[in-house]
Amino acid sequence: MFENFQWILDVIQSIRWNDILDILIVSTIIYYLLKFLIGTRGWQILIGIFLILSVWLLARVLELRTVQWIFDNLWSVGIFLIIVLFQPELRRGLAKLGETGIFRNLFLSRKKAVDEVIRAATFLAERKIGALIVFERTIDLDNYTEGCVKINADISIELLISIFLPQSPLHDGAVIIRDQKIAMARCFLPLTINPNIPKNIGTRHRAGIGISEETDAVALIVSEERGEISLAVDGKLYRNLDSLTLKKKLMELLEVKPTTKYEKLRKKINKFFEKLKSE
Repeated sequence: MFENFQWILDVIQSIRWNDILDILIVSTIIYYLLKFLIGTRGWQILIGIFLILSVWLLARVLELRTVQWIFDNLWSVGIFLIIVLFQPELRRGLAKLGETGIFRNLFLSRKKAVDEVIRAATFLAERKIGALIVFERTIDLDNYTEGCVKINADISIELLISIFLPQSPLHDGAVIIRDQKIAMARCFLPLTINPNIPKNIGTRHRAGIGISEETDAVALIVSEERGEISLAVDGKLYRNLDSLTLKKKLMELLEVKPTTKYEKLRKKINKFFEKLKSE
């Protein structure tokens, strides 16, 4: 037993920092590759390839020589088959890489999420349509998602408005935003029991304050009575915010960096190439 333990120690000690870096890079590439393929035709092809590999391994274990011979000859042209089969996905992936890089800018994606939410909240407030939108931060909100409707969709002003319209079956309750996506809708959150809350504050505001007391989430509330937009953070309610103040507070709370000169230049270059393509 001691020899086995010593062998494990020897293996651990032989690991270099660049081995760890190598594993991290390969793992990240595989993760983003699978994330890119899920939900596409390429994902179904990938599953088919794994099934073929399973049959090949089974043939080697059972020593099925004819099947082995077929697969051994098939792998020699396998790279060309993969290029042909994954041609649309490869083209789309390379185009996306040229536009934004393989790793999307987290700050830009957060900024877009904030912009879409503010536009939706402003639209709803002008028409006095109530809404409750909760941004998840470091504390997981899974304890509050029982009975919610799973959405898992990109944030857009159209989708948010359609959720909170009175005739929508999802308009009651809150929307939870997680990782720049609309994760859940029709979520019923715990109400605050703070006795100092003004009596003219409704259930929607009390739910927003309640979730901000129990977690570090940020709750945006649109009042259907007054048509005002409020933010609940750490049990405090900031009322009647205009769009500029709202954006400043959200960007600060969600740690969104302002657009840099480099990003502005990149946008101008992208517009230039789009113009060339259209011509």
